Amino acid sequence: MPDLAFFIVVGFCAQIVDGALGMAFGLIATTSMLAFGVPPAAASAMTHVAEIFTSAASGASHAWQRNINWKLVARLAPAGMIGGAIGAYLLSSIDASVVEPFVSAYLIAVGIYIIFKAFRPLFPREVGDRMIPVIGLGGGLLDAMGGGGWGPIVTTSLVGRGHEPKKVIGSTSVTEFLVTSTISIAFVLTLGWSDMTSAAGLIIGGVMAAPLGALVVKRLPLRPLMVAVAMVIIATSIYRFF
Repeated sequence: MPDLAFFIVVGFCAQIVDGALGMAFGLIATTSMLAFGVPPAAASAMTHVAEIFTSAASGASHAWQRNINWKLVARLAPAGMIGGAIGAYLLSSIDASVVEPFVSAYLIAVGIYIIFKAFRPLFPREVGDRMIPVIGLGGGLLDAMGGGGWGPIVTTSLVGRGHEPKKVIGSTSVTEFLVTSTISIAFVLTLGWSDMTSAAGLIIGGVMAAPLGALVVKRLPLRPLMVAVAMVIIATSIYRFF
């Protein structure tokens, strides 16, 4: 088992990416822990526990930088929490690896679409977009079942549908706190507490990095941000697909 310093570095790097692009904390943290021998169940559970703290810090930082559309949060949060609770319950009886290739293929396609859209005229949609609750429900469900995915699914889908990337990233970061808390409670009730060294390190590193990620997304121009979001999601989805 790696030491505390390793998990602090992983949490810091993962949160920089997640805070700036609205995705990938769970993917980076879980993948890094698995690569260094942390058992899969512990890696998934501790990532979600750590995300309670990192998403809270990230959300507060985005609120300070005024990157949040609170109407969007209000429409995303209830559906995401319901999806997360259902996903955590189903995880014990359904193999998420069966679903993962289809989700990855979908994300690759959406990433390509975002790159295309970045070089076209931008027409942001209103928060009245009827697909917002559906996207939140699916994001929460797959995040719980796949050990990560709220950011890639929700952020990518909303940006792909024409919502302003900066507001989407800030809003999904705030909403992630509520969704992750729901998922973590379900996991703790089901699995109990496992080794906490990894979670403590991820929390320390993630909270330290949260203000920097929010500042990056505040300063980065719109079109490069869209391309960055697309490249991250395409690269990580191709990796997970194979």
